[in-house]
Amino acid sequence: MKISTFKYYIIDALKSLKRNRTISLASVITVTTTLFIMGVFILLMQNINIGIKNVESQVKIQVFLNDNITNKDQKSINQKLDNISGVKSFKFEDKSEALEKFNEQVSKNNSSLLNNYNSSNNPLPNSYIIELENPEMLQQVVSAIENMPGIESIGNDQKFTNKIITISKNVKWIGLALFILMVLVSIFLISNTIKLTIYSRQREIGIMKFVGATDWFIRWPLIIEGAIIGLLGAVCSNILVYYLYKLVFIKINENLLLINLLSPSYITQTLHWQLIFVGILIGSAGSSWSLIKFLKV
Repeated sequence: MKISTFKYYIIDALKSLKRNRTISLASVITVTTTLFIMGVFILLMQNINIGIKNVESQVKIQVFLNDNITNKDQKSINQKLDNISGVKSFKFEDKSEALEKFNEQVSKNNSSLLNNYNSSNNPLPNSYIIELENPEMLQQVVSAIENMPGIESIGNDQKFTNKIITISKNVKWIGLALFILMVLVSIFLISNTIKLTIYSRQREIGIMKFVGATDWFIRWPLIIEGAIIGLLGAVCSNILVYYLYKLVFIKINENLLLINLLSPSYITQTLHWQLIFVGILIGSAGSSWSLIKFLKV
């Protein structure tokens, strides 16, 4: 395509937008609304995933050691943990550290509970605290070490872990299904709105076909017009999504300090470009599809 020809297409598309400004504005508003809803949905799903990952990171295994464990057995456990697939990291916690941690956790509610315990009569055992790469690896890791000499017991919450895994899988599948549905609805709404623009040019398209204009000569200005509508709608939706999410982000961080949310910078660095791409793609594709029956003259 020559530069002069492409320039003509752009100028023609801009003239059409100006000439049909009311319909074009309606199309931009439709794109803005649709992409705004899509942007909010994406942010919601991303924050849910962050929450699930935070909970997953809390899933740990604690391996309690016998008080009379030999150095050889402990070294063997340490080497085994180093080589087990699924173990992200692990650390040794001696009984004095365990007592101190336990004291911090319960002393606020029951300060007399540990008054009779000290380093000489500490009832807590030494242990290894294991952090997993994935909660689904829990049973595999437990099975690999449970029969090793020197281990008294292994602490893990299998029921809680299974619930986390189930919730995580369900959220991912539901999110994917809803996203696909939202994209299809967006294409339907936007392409039907863009049809209004093409209807207003139906007579013009017929005349151009009659005098011998090729399909692509007619199609390109309208595809560019749809792309511009998609771009404008995406920019407007990005602005709305960013300032609304930033407001919500600030309010939640002020009142719910323990909740970890996606930073608003994600919108400007990633989501912004994704919505622009989707807007241009849907706008241009919607115009192209809407043109098919009008070109059959």
